[in-house]
Amino acid sequence: MDTVKHNQAAWDKKVNDGAVYTKPVSGEEVAKSKQGNWSINLTPTKTVPQNWFPNSLKGLKVLCLASGGGQQGPVLAAAGADVTVVDISQKQLDQDELVAKRDGLSLQTIQGSMSNLHFFEDGTFDMVIHPVANLFVEDVKPVWQEAARVLKENGSLLSGFANPLLFIFDDEQEMRGNLEVKHSIPFSTLDPMNEAERENHIAAHETIEYGHTLEDQIQGQIEAGFMIAGFYEDNFGGSRELDPYINTFMVTRAIKRSDI
Repeated sequence: MDTVKHNQAAWDKKVNDGAVYTKPVSGEEVAKSKQGNWSINLTPTKTVPQNWFPNSLKGLKVLCLASGGGQQGPVLAAAGADVTVVDISQKQLDQDELVAKRDGLSLQTIQGSMSNLHFFEDGTFDMVIHPVANLFVEDVKPVWQEAARVLKENGSLLSGFANPLLFIFDDEQEMRGNLEVKHSIPFSTLDPMNEAERENHIAAHETIEYGHTLEDQIQGQIEAGFMIAGFYEDNFGGSRELDPYINTFMVTRAIKRSDI
């Protein structure tokens, strides 16, 4: 099956269902961003450190990669950046366009895969903003390679991703409060399912997710030509059984360098 097309439809469904990551920012938040009081999240609870950005975003060419939903893109556009949002889901991109129209913002949207940015020339952007999204692609390395290709030299990639420990526990047992190790990494949500369960999952337009190794997540960036220059962790904000024990998300700041 074509996982990309499946997850495209699944994310369109999430928009229709009003899932949290499809809800755009408010007009009040955009107004504050226009006044220079802005922040963005790449993971559920923590904001990205302000010193990971230049003092001014005016004229900064920013790619919000797999970042539809009317959240990061409009905030950065309101703060002065020249923003392009790429997402596999047109309905997610519609949220960005809704905010832009509502609040008088200028941003561009392109429907496409995070793994194939053929519509951009090399060295187009100063910064790539990539919230937790690469769990929806089977192979994460092309994401890093494409991000490096479209960035200018010394451009930065700010990326959130899942700790693979998130995927090793039995989902049904975790919902009952039990942390039972069941799965290995790399992982796909389809792996533990029998044929009937897979068919039901696909027919219901539920997303297919992948647990990537930390080697592919971090060393994959380095192999693509990045230097890791910043790091922090986050969790679900107390809503998951794992939260008291370990953070389940990570964010890296990576700089494109030709001398490494």
